[in-house]
Amino acid sequence: MNVVGLILGGGAGSRLQPLTAERAKPAVPIAGKYRLVDIPISNCINSGIRNIFLLTQFNSVSLHQHIGNTYRFDQFSGGHVRILAAEQTPDSAGWFQGTADAVRRSMRYFRDEDPDLVVILSGDQLYRMDLEEMINEHLERGADLTISTKPVAREEAGALGIMKTDKNGRIVRFAEKPGDSGLLDELKALRDDETYLASMGIYVFNMDVMRELLCNCDDSDFGKHIIPGAIDNFKVYSYIFEDYWEDIGTIRSFWAANLALTEPLPQFSFYDMSKVIYTRMRYLPPSKINQCNLSRCLLSDGCIISGERVDHCVVGLRALVGEGSVVEDSILMGADFYEHGLVDDPSGIPIGIGKNCRVKNAIIDKNVRIGDGVTISPEEKPENERTDLYWIRDGIMVIPKNTVIPSGTIL
Repeated sequence: MNVVGLILGGGAGSRLQPLTAERAKPAVPIAGKYRLVDIPISNCINSGIRNIFLLTQFNSVSLHQHIGNTYRFDQFSGGHVRILAAEQTPDSAGWFQGTADAVRRSMRYFRDEDPDLVVILSGDQLYRMDLEEMINEHLERGADLTISTKPVAREEAGALGIMKTDKNGRIVRFAEKPGDSGLLDELKALRDDETYLASMGIYVFNMDVMRELLCNCDDSDFGKHIIPGAIDNFKVYSYIFEDYWEDIGTIRSFWAANLALTEPLPQFSFYDMSKVIYTRMRYLPPSKINQCNLSRCLLSDGCIISGERVDHCVVGLRALVGEGSVVEDSILMGADFYEHGLVDDPSGIPIGIGKNCRVKNAIIDKNVRIGDGVTISPEEKPENERTDLYWIRDGIMVIPKNTVIPSGTIL
């Protein structure tokens, strides 16, 4: 059975701005040392899927660099992670218009692999799944298309794509974002409790069925167009996934999912060595703690921490925290390089957090320079406020990449 994995790079990522101002959504760092795209790629590799294509469009340079520096398969075991970027061709001069359009216009490249099955995944979700189990269930049922679904409560269901199945797991109805309405009552799962089956945006297609569905129409999106049509004409089944899964679509969900990883027993763990999450090997030195009270923290490689207290934080690669500084409930993405004592900025402020700073409920993007005595907090600031130094989104203060904050600034 020849299986190909397709990872969708997503759109402009406007709900994750300013983190996506200079990078694609799948390239956004998570858990200090990883990128979001590492999650679906690792799930594919751990499930025996080694021919993987990544469909990209927006701000894709850093994503391409990460893929090129990380996923190099040897000539004996075979396999690849190949970038398929939006391009102008004699048949199409525009950008991808949606998920289905992206797959349709890229099909000529992965069709050369002569796949029997195509697994489609999103590039901005946090989960660990054995895709082989889903594929086996797809084959046992003789399905044309299998959609991975997650049981959710009613308060979540209205904003998601909800599936209704029969007693055999075959999908008989689908509604995209039905809202809290009478329609939602009709979509309740076949259980005693108030649960609904939400689409996770993970699909297993028979290749011939995918070709028929996509090549006989111009519909642009799987959830809005392709899936509803497929239910009426093909054997479409639900694969129920009941483990941890989080869609990283907003600043709040990104912040919360990261900080949840710092708990003693998080719902998702990067410490499962039987199903490793892969990322780039950087060969950085160990982190150095000169002095600091650290609690509930993920501390990445190459950091130098001299603060007073760092509590409930994710600390990224090469992060620097100066003496006397307190950082709480925040994500520090760190830096792309060391300055080695030579500050390469007209401000004279080195990369990292300076001395005697206070940072709370914030996301500090990469290569940010924060002077001494700076206060950063979203408290008492209006939602969606945006300045040259920060954005307020979902109650979180986000400091964009490469920002310089002068000493003594109170934000």
